[in-house]
Amino acid sequence: MPTAKDPAKTTGPAIILVEPQLGENIGMVARAMANFGLSELRLVNPRDGWPSEKARAAASRADHVIDATKVFDDLASAVADLNFVFATTARERDGFKPVRGPVEAGRALRARVEAGLRTGILFGRERFGLYNDEVGLADEVVTFPVDPGFSSLNIAQAVLLMSYEWMKSGLADETATNFSGPELV
Repeated sequence: MPTAKDPAKTTGPAIILVEPQLGENIGMVARAMANFGLSELRLVNPRDGWPSEKARAAASRADHVIDATKVFDDLASAVADLNFVFATTARERDGFKPVRGPVEAGRALRARVEAGLRTGILFGRERFGLYNDEVGLADEVVTFPVDPGFSSLNIAQAVLLMSYEWMKSGLADETATNFSGPELV
């Protein structure tokens, strides 16, 4: 069974959602986070307010994430205590920030957390993502290798991808599985 190098010492990056619209999406984000050992969710000005029963229902027992969620009035406050932040985006931003893919970003986050830094991953609005000035608050950009003709991901899917890469980066063997079947010949 794969295990993180030392999960007790690595709290993981904070997940920051900017102006999330639907409680259901927030709940699915919480569930994706819990699947991969993350628990710190920060919301910036959620459209329908907080707390949300729709979020709790969609979280499917990730209540510890929902209960610990912090709400901020603005993005600058949400990232103020973090030493390093990735902004996720599908749009090219004129090269003003270094850009990484999700695998490399997961490893970079792991290295920073293991060095004692507080990190975060910033996700934009469901409808149109992040403004350039919001990306400007991040240190680097992470983008997913998706079809350029259909590059927009659901926010919970994007969080799941980065949460997976975070967890995978802490495994002693990234190819190990939680259980095994018959031996392949």
